[in-house]
Amino acid sequence: MPKHANSGLHRLTRTHKLSVAGVAAAGAAALVFTAVPGADADQGKAQAAAVENVKPVAFSAVGTAAHAQQATIARQADNSAAKGRAEIAAKKAAAEKAAKAKVAAVAKAKAEKARAAKAAASRSTVRAAIPAAAPKPAVKKVAAKPAAKTYPDNLDGWIRESLAIMAKKGIPGSYNGIHRNIMRESSGNPMAINNWDINAINGTPSKGLLQVIAPTFKTYHVSGTSWNMYDPVANITAACNYAAAKYGSMDNVNSAY
Repeated sequence: MPKHANSGLHRLTRTHKLSVAGVAAAGAAALVFTAVPGADADQGKAQAAAVENVKPVAFSAVGTAAHAQQATIARQADNSAAKGRAEIAAKKAAAEKAAKAKVAAVAKAKAEKARAAKAAASRSTVRAAIPAAAPKPAVKKVAAKPAAKTYPDNLDGWIRESLAIMAKKGIPGSYNGIHRNIMRESSGNPMAINNWDINAINGTPSKGLLQVIAPTFKTYHVSGTSWNMYDPVANITAACNYAAAKYGSMDNVNSAY
């Protein structure tokens, strides 16, 4: 047999093959019935029954296969639909979970913000309740007093210190006038004392650099100096104050005064 003569048979399914077999059996029975016209009625009935029995069997097999195939397709469709519904349900559940998580996050953020605002308000209340510290009184700056000028403890220093005090008190006199009279009266000895003149005879001897008697020293004593007649600065200043009152200035004195 040529190859192409049955090339299509191998593609027939089991269902197709059963159908073809049923048709072939029915055809054979029909030929037998036609070829033997003189057969008795029983034989004809038997042949017809055989035909009837063959036809249902062939088509029953075809229907069963088709039904099975349809059932398989239906099951596949149901499975696919179920899988789709499951995927949709899973996506829906995930979306709902994400939405709930978002709502929870927003609620948490609002709660945190509310707590922060409440805490800030509490801190403000506490700060307002604490009284502000009283301002410190302004410290008045006092100009520093210039350091007191010091003078050497000698005749030059005593005269210069006396002149500084005299300038403040408005008592006239010069360095040369004071120095000249000191050298004449005591030769610069602050402890000098005259025990032989009239003042000494009267009981009030002259003392100190400018030989001042006690009554004169007490009367013309300058405040800020010592009350000791032998103190060089106090002696000079009191004597110059007396000379200014009697002679206009120690500069005008050239002899005993």
